[in-house]
Amino acid sequence: MASSTTKEIVHDFPPFIRVYGDGRVERFMGNDVVPSSINPDTETGLSARLYIPKTPNPYHKLHLLVYFHGSGFCLETAFSPTYHNYLNSLVAEANIVVVSVDYRRAPEHLLSIPYDNSWAVVKWVASQLTANGGEVWLKEYVDFDRVFFAGDSAGGNIAHNMAIRVRLDGAKLVGMVLIHPYFGGKGPVGFEGADGNIIGKAVADKFWLFVYPSSNGSDDPLFNPVVDPKFSSMVYDKVLVCVAEKDFLKDRGWYYKEELGRSGWGGVMEIMEVAGKDHVFHLFKPTCDNAVALLKRVACFLNENNA
Repeated sequence: MASSTTKEIVHDFPPFIRVYGDGRVERFMGNDVVPSSINPDTETGLSARLYIPKTPNPYHKLHLLVYFHGSGFCLETAFSPTYHNYLNSLVAEANIVVVSVDYRRAPEHLLSIPYDNSWAVVKWVASQLTANGGEVWLKEYVDFDRVFFAGDSAGGNIAHNMAIRVRLDGAKLVGMVLIHPYFGGKGPVGFEGADGNIIGKAVADKFWLFVYPSSNGSDDPLFNPVVDPKFSSMVYDKVLVCVAEKDFLKDRGWYYKEELGRSGWGGVMEIMEVAGKDHVFHLFKPTCDNAVALLKRVACFLNENNA
C-alpha cells in the first residue's frame, strides 16, 4: 500500500501538471508525439526537429528560425502535434528553415537545465556553418546571415535568454519573435494589480518558483528581463512582441517592448495585440481568422528586407 507521503500532492497546477511526494509527475496535456518523418538531429542526448519548405532552392538561401516551444518549461515537446503542425504552417507561409529545439523539462530537470539544453542546440546550429560534413538541410539551404529566434510563452522566455547569451561565430542573429512571452516581476505592471489580473500574476510567480526553486524570486533577470544589466546590449536588429488582450501575461509583453525602447537599445520594435483572445490561442485554434493573421504577421516580420 502506498504511504501517505507517496500520495501527497506537493505541486498542483490544474489542468496542466501535478507532482507527488515520491517525485511522480502527472502531465495532463502535451504528451502526444508526432513520429519523425525523416531525421531528428541528435547531439549528446539533445534533439531538434528540422523543417524545410516543400521545394527549397539550393541557389537561394533561406532565413533560419530557431524555435523554442512553450508550455511552462514542463509540458509539450518539439515533437508534439501542437508544435509540429504550427511550424509546418509557418514554414509553408514564410518559406524559411526552422530548427525546433527540444529541451529536458521540469520538474524532473529544473531550470537552468532547459536554458542550458537550448543553448547547446543554438551553438550546434551555429557550428553547421563551418562544420565538416554537418547537417545537409542547414548547410545547403540556410543563409546564416539571417538567423532568428522565436518562441511562445516559456519558449519566448527562452528565446530572449538565448539572445542575451548569443555570440554566433560566423552567423548573425537578425531578430526575435516573442509570442505571449512568460515574463514576470516582483512589482505589478499595467493592470496586474487590478482585480482582473492579480490572480494571474500570483499564479505566474508561483509557477516560476516551481520550475526554478533555486531562483532568487520574481525579479530574477531570467524571469524579469528588464532588470538585467545586459537588457539593452542584445545584438539583434529587430523584435516583434505578440500579445493577446485576454492573456494574463499581456502586460508583461507590453512592458518588455516599452522598456526595451527606453533602454537605449537601437533596434526596431514592433508589437501586435490580438483583441478578445487568450494565451497561445493560435496553437489551439490555428485556423481561426486571428490565428491566421498572427501567422502571416510573423511570416512577414521574418521576411522583411529579404534580398
